[in-house]
Amino acid sequence: MRILGIETSCDETAASVIEANSKDKQTKIISNLIASSLPLHSKTGGIIPEVAAREQIKYMIPVINNALKNASSTPGVEHQKMIDAIAVTVGPGLIGSLLVGVEAAKTLSYVWKKPIIPVNHLIGHVYANFIKASREQNEIEFPALVLIVSGGHTDLVLMKNHGNLKLIGGTLDDAAGEAFDKIARLLNLSYPGGPAIENAAKKGNENTFNFPRPMINSRNFDFSFSGLKAAVLREVQKMKKIDQKTVSNISASVQKAIIDVLIDKTLKAAENYKAKSILISGGVSANELLRKSLEIKSYDLRIKFFAPEKFLCTDNAAMIATAAFFNYNPIHWSKINVNPELYFK
Repeated sequence: MRILGIETSCDETAASVIEANSKDKQTKIISNLIASSLPLHSKTGGIIPEVAAREQIKYMIPVINNALKNASSTPGVEHQKMIDAIAVTVGPGLIGSLLVGVEAAKTLSYVWKKPIIPVNHLIGHVYANFIKASREQNEIEFPALVLIVSGGHTDLVLMKNHGNLKLIGGTLDDAAGEAFDKIARLLNLSYPGGPAIENAAKKGNENTFNFPRPMINSRNFDFSFSGLKAAVLREVQKMKKIDQKTVSNISASVQKAIIDVLIDKTLKAAENYKAKSILISGGVSANELLRKSLEIKSYDLRIKFFAPEKFLCTDNAAMIATAAFFNYNPIHWSKINVNPELYFK
């Protein structure tokens, strides 16, 4: 079957067509398009919801049209004839942005008479690991421990099987990606902060500053990065002038502190729940130091490690369509509503 995925939870406008084989549970990307309003948000150092939604209204139809056009192997074939179902992100996210994608999906479902599957954006990130472009799905063994780490979320999820996910830990304040963004802004680095700090850290010494590792020794699997952010602010305020070398050293030290916490908590949770696989997902999972460090330590524990291709770490529609395939539960288009605060049940 072929599924059209639509993702508009934040500032991306994305559409993708995947081909799914129910016999061997394989999915592959046929087309995958993303239009981003990031250049607009870079000027303000963060996302302005109204601006993002207005841009998505402009992009939505062209992105869907081009995704369908790119997926068509036979010119002239009507789009609705090559699509078997529609998947769309319903939350969490920015309400204006979510509405753009959901209303587009509902309209297509009504006009084309195609089933529609609502998808939790966070679960979508998990399923970036199940796309054939990134990994062979049958390699992933359950139970799996999933680290979802992005600008808005830092969560640990126990995945016992498809459709059986349980939240075991989350952020109490700032998510890891948010901490990266705010610290990058403090250092006058570009937005988004994660890639900017990672790039600056390459020329820095991670042992220059001994920043705190919040909650690394706590007995639960929750996270907190507001204390780290405050510690960096205090350090910067003590300095009369910050040169590029200092920026690099702070970046390397911050990156190491955040990654130490993420890895420590993830491994403890994996051991506690006897996980056979560790999966990472979300925008921050593209960080090379995080990926390599967690892969090495997972190997030491004899636990399989999985990470999506980097282009699938950030928001995209292929992961939404894939999540819909593995959790296929269509509902009538009229009953689908956005939920900006949607979380794990």
